[in-house]
Formats: sequence, C-alpha cells, structure tokens
Amino acid sequence: MHGGGLELALVFLLAAVVAVPVFRRFGLGAVLGYLAAGVVLGPFGLRVIRDVEPVLAASEIGVVMLLFVIGLELSPARLSVMRKPVFGAGGLQMLVTGIALAGILLIRNLEWAAAIVIGLGMAFSSTAVGLQLLAERKTLTSGHGRLAFAILLFQDLAAIPLLAAIPLLGGAHAAEEGISWLAVGKAIGAIAAVVIGGRLLLRHLFRFVARIDMPEVFTATALLTVLGAAWFMQLAGLTMGLGAFLAGVLLADSEFRHELEAQIKPFEGLLLGLFFIAVGMTIDIAAVRSDPWFVWAGVTLLMSVKFALLYGIGRLAGGLQTRDALLLACTLALGGEFAFVVFGDALRAGLITPELRGHLVAIVGVSMALTPPLYIAMSRWLSMKKAPEPEKFDKIEFDEEPRVLIAGMGRFGQVIARLLAAQRIPFLAIEHSQEQVEFMRRFGSKIFYGDPANSELLRSAGAQHVSVFVIAIDDVESSLRTVRTIRRLYPEATVFARARNRRHAWELMDLGAKVVRETFHSSLVMGERVLVKLGLEPEAAASRARAFRKHDEALLRQQYLVQDDDQAILQTVQQSRIELEALFGADRGEGVLGGLGDPRAEGRATAADEGAMTSEDEASIRPGDA
Repeated sequence: MHGGGLELALVFLLAAVVAVPVFRRFGLGAVLGYLAAGVVLGPFGLRVIRDVEPVLAASEIGVVMLLFVIGLELSPARLSVMRKPVFGAGGLQMLVTGIALAGILLIRNLEWAAAIVIGLGMAFSSTAVGLQLLAERKTLTSGHGRLAFAILLFQDLAAIPLLAAIPLLGGAHAAEEGISWLAVGKAIGAIAAVVIGGRLLLRHLFRFVARIDMPEVFTATALLTVLGAAWFMQLAGLTMGLGAFLAGVLLADSEFRHELEAQIKPFEGLLLGLFFIAVGMTIDIAAVRSDPWFVWAGVTLLMSVKFALLYGIGRLAGGLQTRDALLLACTLALGGEFAFVVFGDALRAGLITPELRGHLVAIVGVSMALTPPLYIAMSRWLSMKKAPEPEKFDKIEFDEEPRVLIAGMGRFGQVIARLLAAQRIPFLAIEHSQEQVEFMRRFGSKIFYGDPANSELLRSAGAQHVSVFVIAIDDVESSLRTVRTIRRLYPEATVFARARNRRHAWELMDLGAKVVRETFHSSLVMGERVLVKLGLEPEAAASRARAFRKHDEALLRQQYLVQDDDQAILQTVQQSRIELEALFGADRGEGVLGGLGDPRAEGRATAADEGAMTSEDEASIRPGDA
C-alpha cells in the first residue's frame, strides 16, 4: 500500500475488528489475532503494507504506554520490595539462558562474539506479548505473573549494557569510537535525571493542570509525560519503555494515579494492537519456506531451552509451585521484540550476515506467534489436572505465646491485626491462601500458611493458650468449618466471627460464636454522617444510630429463634417496621432542617429503613444470596 496515514489506520482498524473477535471466539486470545492479521497484511503475506519499519517504529508507543500503566500499579515502596525477584530471578534468567544459548551456537561453529550477542538477544522475552497474556487472563497479580514481570523488568535494565557491548564485540568500530563506557554513563545519568526530575516536577505539573479543569489538557499532559520520558531515555540509548515505566512508578502513589490510568488506557489498547500487527508483519514467510528446517529447529530449540530453564528458575529462585512454574515458562519462553534491535545492531557491527539476521528475526517472530496458543493449551491442561495437594501448614514458631489467633488475613483481618500490633498484644495470623501469605510476608507481616480448621495446625500454633479467636474468613463454608473445629477443641474459648449476612450470622450463633456482621457497623457510621450532613446535631445522629443498632441486634436475636420459618421471619420484619416508626416518631421535629421534622419526610426515612431491613431479611430467607 502506498497510501498515507489514513489508509494505514483503516487497515489496522479493519484487521482488529475482524481478526480479534474471531480468535477470541475460539478462545485463542487477542494477541494471536493481531499477529495473524499482521502476517496476512504484511510484505510476506498479501503485501497490503510493504514497508514494515515505519509501522513497527510507531507501534512501539503501545508497549511504552503499557509499561507506563504497569508502573502506575507499582509504588516506589512496592518496587523496593520486588528487588529480590528482579535482580535475583531476573539476573539468573538472563545469565543462564544467555550462556546456554551461546554455548549451543558455539557448538554449531559460530564465532564466539556473534554467539554471545545472539544468545543474549534470544534470552530476552517479549514484554508486550507476555504482559498482555497475563492481563487478558487476570493473572498479573498471581505468583507466576509477579515473577514474570520481575524478570521482564530486569531484561529492560539488561538491555543497557548489551547495546553498549555490541560495538565492542564487533571489534574495529568499538576500538575507534570507544562508545561503551560513554553509553553506560549516559544511561545512568538519564535514569537519575528521570527519577530526580520526575519526583520534583511531575506532581506539581499535574496539580497545576488539574486546577485548570480542562480534561483535554490533562490528557495532553499525560501523553506528554509518557512520550517525553520515553524520548529522553531513547536519546540516552535506552529502551523507551524503561522511561515510561519509571514515570509511572513516580506517579504511582500520587492522587492522580487513577485518572492517569483512565486517560492512557484507550491509547494503550489500540497502539498495543498495532504493535502486535507490526510484529506479525515481520515474520518472514519466505525465510521459513527457503530454509524451514533451520527456522523450525531454531524455534524448537529456543523455546524448549528457555522453557526448561524458566521452569527451574521459577521453582528454585522464585519459590513457585509446579503449576505456576509451568505457566511462567509458557509466558516467557518466546523471543522478545528487543531481539530485533539487538540483531540490527549486530548486523551493523559486522557480527552477523543479513541472511542470518533474516532467519533469526523469523525465529523470534514465529516464537511470539506460538506463545499464545501454547499458554492457552497449558492453562487448560493444568485446569483439567487435579490440583496438587498443598503443604498442610507452615511450621509455626513464635517468640511469646499469642493471646489472639486471627484466621484469615484479608482486608477484615488486617485491620484487627494492625489494632492488636499497635497495642503490642501478641497474636498469630493464619491464612489459607498461599498467594496472600507471600504478599503479606513481603511487607514484614508475621503470617503463617495453613487451613485454620486443621486441628493439628491449631495445636502446633499453641491455640490452647489463646484467649480470643477471631474468624475473619470471607468464605462462608470455611468460616463455619473453622468455628466448628475451635468449638470442638476449645469449648470454653471466646470466638468472634465475621458474618456475611443474617443467615451466616445465625449459623455462627448456633456454634456459640459472637457475631460481627461485616458491613453492618460501617453502614451505620456512614448513615450517621449522612444525618449530620443533612442538618441533624451530631449527638442526635449518634443517638439515633445507637438506637437503630440496638433495635436491629434485638431483631437478629429474635429472628434467630424462628430462622427456619419464613412466614415468622416476615412477621418479625413487619413488626420491626412498626417499632422503628414508633421509635423515631417521638423525635420528629428535632432536626435543624425543617424536612427532618416533616411527617412526610419521616415517612420517607422510615421507608428507607424498611427497605434496608427488608433487603437483608430477604437475603436470609433466600440462602443462595450473599
């Protein structure tokens, strides 16, 4: 195609509209749809677009924006916590993969300098494909997702010295120009400039723009920040994505984080699709046809070696279970877009021939095309297999006997734990989710893995010395099972249990637990503040909230006695309406706002109370409701 930008945009949008829904319909994912569209439209397919280089260069902005959005999810504090997997697992992956692939090439009688460059170039994995696969399946925060991101982040950092070393390995060019140490110095200076300058300027810039209150100016500023950081890094010889990622990290703990993400997301999705189409266009079908054995042997060798090494790194360095280690290997076994840059520089330095570069680009492109179906197949195979038996529980050691045992360390349990820690009360926390345990341990929390309903675990945790058990588990069945175990082993213990709804609360009361409904008290606090905002005196609002709480807790106990009789529960609801009307009817006219004293307004308030009560009672009558 010889047309301008409008024709290119139309072709891209048409490919996205046609290919992506078809591939997703068959469960193959959007990435594979984009790649297939690129192969068909590119110079090695129907030749709708003959010159790929401009498209590939423009499409890299999609990867840049993806890394900016990911940076927004990582505050500097969280990034500091990740330094061990980044430099440990990431560094080990680059080292062992580069050495293994270079060693194989040396056996094939390739010159040592070329073997090193190709081996390290092939050690890189595609950030765009890998992260998009994880994002599509909502596994970025899983164990293998976090480790994959850490490895990809180290690869972006490793690109700096490799680019500087290629001319040196090329021989004469490096000897004459001596650019190696200069490139390293420029890279370090650029990173420092972005971090320090961004920390000092970015928040002030966005605060100023926010005060202007013009959405289009805010959008323009967000794009300027992303592309400016990427351009600055490119000037220093680094990857554009690294600059955008650093800009995102610097804004991750700012008040503008969510607005920035909302502004960038639409651009990121479209441009990332363009990137995958451009990558598909680079897959040289002619090279594959001319020497299919070399290309397919190269793809098989590359992906099998990287798969085996990544699996081992995931198990040993990353501490992943078998399932997560397999998914990690599937995600990163492909070649990466950075390999295109490495092979181009190696060609200019005289390390490889144009023919070899064409074959290497074909190998990387085919590996990128094969990764989505490989990941999907592995996910489905693992989901069909019976999940391996997890470890029963951690070995528990504590400095002093705990007075409180908290079962479940989600949002509910964490608040209780923080309150106890502030009072220096020794407690023990047990969580059944291995991912949550790993996450909490990264922030220094003393938490142990295991099923709190396991009697052996409770004994090893010293539960016989515990004064209070706090059951903060979200799952209803797990919560009831845990309370039953504790009641059986320690019938005299005090048990506070989180209840999802009235039906759950009654079942816990059957077991003798003291019930705290998870949303009831917070709803009362908000309701009290609403009354104050409407003009009621704070003391009067607090008094009405206390009266409502006392009334509802009495109703809960009354309904508990007739919980198996739906008709009786409905009668208690109707009686409750009458009592509430009588309770608050005596206070009519006390509010500062006239409407609060209006009988019609009071009637509307009673109706609101009635509706709220009926909603929860309906949940108790229909056990399937949460």
